[in-house]
Amino acid sequence: MIPYYWQYLPLLMQILAALLLGVGMVVASWFVGRHRNTATKLAAYECGIVAVGDARQRFSVRFYLVAVLFILFDVEAVFMMPWAVVYRQLPRVTGSRLFGFWEMLVYLGFVGVGLYYIVRKGILNWSRDKADL
Repeated sequence: MIPYYWQYLPLLMQILAALLLGVGMVVASWFVGRHRNTATKLAAYECGIVAVGDARQRFSVRFYLVAVLFILFDVEAVFMMPWAVVYRQLPRVTGSRLFGFWEMLVYLGFVGVGLYYIVRKGILNWSRDKADL
């Protein structure tokens, strides 16, 4: 009788072959390719525009707030899409299509309250002074 762990031998051989192939390609390119490190090659490439200043600068917290808000409202769309797809089948699952409608209306109400809070707080108003936030 063959031990249980020997059944994984083909998988381990495939992983080893993939690793050896990847390492082999990197090593072969190192020996075959030319390596002339110039200042131009080592400079950061930014869409063909010459880099100005240092990338490690301070950014306003508003950039991060907008990024978080984008993620939140993107997740809202992720929740709404499956609901819209199965809306016609909701009577079979819940017994009533109106239940699913009111459920989504409550969800959108919470999202609307959040959007109202964001607008009232002035997070999306970029014309204010930086000291206000």
